Amino acid sequence: MTCQEPIPIEALYNKNNYSITSLEDEIRADCHCAALLKKFHQYLLQELQSDPLEAGALAAGVDYFLREFVIGSRQENILEIPALRVRQFGGNWYIIRNLEPNIEELTDMMLGTDAFYRYCAVLKLVPQSSAEEIALECSRLGDFSRRIEGFHEISGDGFKKWDQECPLV
Repeated sequence: MTCQEPIPIEALYNKNNYSITSLEDEIRADCHCAALLKKFHQYLLQELQSDPLEAGALAAGVDYFLREFVIGSRQENILEIPALRVRQFGGNWYIIRNLEPNIEELTDMMLGTDAFYRYCAVLKLVPQSSAEEIALECSRLGDFSRRIEGFHEISGDGFKKWDQECPLV
């Protein structure tokens, strides 16, 4: 499978196509995710009539969260993640994986993640309750900002304490 091949809509909406147990599964999940994100972007533009720059920022933000963190790092099904993954991403993984973590960039990622899971709830790909739990985690921008500031202030052996406050496991 290459990501260049068109994916039927029913395959995009099949949760099993996002489950990962092998490298082949990861590639398939990534390709399906990319195609679903294109549908999400079109939904923002056409159905919600979002500003094109805003729609692009939201889609790009959630793309990083889903494809780099959920699929690439955690190797989890994007349609079955607990809301805790958002906190782990924004409060730890994003911060330690970027040269210059900042709340402005992370805000776009959180707004995009919130909008994407609301879209998935509309499509009945995730329960409404999951979308609401994810939205709540995405709204914790003040917490994420403090985590970024705290990371920049680490000295000596302070990383371990910082990491334990929002662990990835």
